Amino acid sequence: MKAYRFDDFKSLDDLRLHDEAEPRPQRGEVLIRVHAVSLNYRDIAMLRGRYPRAHKKGLIPTSDGAGEIISVGEGVEAFKAGDRVIGTFHPRWFAGPLHATMGQEAYGDQNDGWLVERKVVSQEAVVKVSGALSYEEAATLPCAGLTAWTALSGPMPIRAGHSVLVQGTGGVSIFALQLARAVGARVIATTSSGAKAQRLLAMGASDVVNYRETAEWGKQVRALSGGRGVDRVVEVGGPGTINQSLRAVAAGGEIASIGFLSDENPGIDFFALKLSSASFRNITVGDRAGLQELVRVVDGAGVKPIVDRVFPFAQAREAFAYLETGAHFGKVVIRVD
Repeated sequence: MKAYRFDDFKSLDDLRLHDEAEPRPQRGEVLIRVHAVSLNYRDIAMLRGRYPRAHKKGLIPTSDGAGEIISVGEGVEAFKAGDRVIGTFHPRWFAGPLHATMGQEAYGDQNDGWLVERKVVSQEAVVKVSGALSYEEAATLPCAGLTAWTALSGPMPIRAGHSVLVQGTGGVSIFALQLARAVGARVIATTSSGAKAQRLLAMGASDVVNYRETAEWGKQVRALSGGRGVDRVVEVGGPGTINQSLRAVAAGGEIASIGFLSDENPGIDFFALKLSSASFRNITVGDRAGLQELVRVVDGAGVKPIVDRVFPFAQAREAFAYLETGAHFGKVVIRVD
């Protein structure tokens, strides 16, 4: 069996293919033939020293995989050979509040991830998906899809009549646009590309703001929302975008903090945060119950994940390099077959 491992974090050349022993499921486990793996910014952040948590060398990278169950261990009754499944981003966060050991269970930084031909996991660490999505599409749900859904749901769920701001055209932002439109919300988007702006409008964004041409884009978003501001900001940029997000959010609205795409860190304007009268919620992808709900929403609303490019297993390094360029619109996926 073949598996990729980051033997070091000096360059993409450290992502090397290894011959591994065939895994076997034990009691309560399932063996999965991995068909597709979706990449996320965190996979590049670890390589470039930008990831905020400690991460180990020598691990199989990536957190998101989709595949077919080959066999099951003793005591497994919820799954059978032939079932199509996706892995959960947090393998032991089933529902409820975050637990203290969650950081020790993450794929790709503390434990072996999904860039492998076959993988054994606990039966609680996978969720069934229907045949409505390809394996490549399904592999985008565990992190980007669920993160977007968690940002839009939570204590104050977005619904028809609400407004949402999404930033850029990465996986989380595109999913947030699709899911917000599916529930009837208005979406304003930011980008630096005219061509991408046209695609965002075609997907249902009511307005698109070019953040390179408009430095104070938060004020423009507020103006586009009638001077009130948006009900939800899906904040993926982090330190480099948070202050503009504070200018875009409505009083009583919410900033759902997702990621850290920007290396800039000018600091948060405390008074802007205080005077915004908005809530600030940290998003850590979501739990297994949330992933199951997302799968139902995607099926029910007919949402088709946007996959920018699919790379073959032999070109895994090229897939990582392409993700790092930031040229993608939606998700970058590796086909393992």
